[in-house]
Amino acid sequence: MAYDEFLAERIRRSLQVQRAVFTEKRMMGGLTFLVEDKMCVGVVGDNLMARIDPEIYEVALQKPGAREMDFTGRPMKGYVFVEPEGVDREEDLAAWVKLCLAFNPKAKSSKRKKE
Repeated sequence: MAYDEFLAERIRRSLQVQRAVFTEKRMMGGLTFLVEDKMCVGVVGDNLMARIDPEIYEVALQKPGAREMDFTGRPMKGYVFVEPEGVDREEDLAAWVKLCLAFNPKAKSSKRKKE
């Protein structure tokens, strides 16, 4: 599955503007941006994938273009897909990236330990 390269570039710029140190990894059929080795934000198809604080999950779903991330067939609390109309404006994209970065220090790493 291809992902929206233009959205990926916009996310890179937004992370840089917000002075985040990040790496990129292809996963989930898209591109994920990791901060402190934790999944932070990404692109799946033409949607933004946002990892946000589960405490603001229900409020975030009320934002334009936001919907539950059901990548596994069931909703994943704390993960939101945002359709293109929800991130068309740079300030909207920046707001989503900011939410992702705010949660990142509290997020658990899913990185597997080497044995």
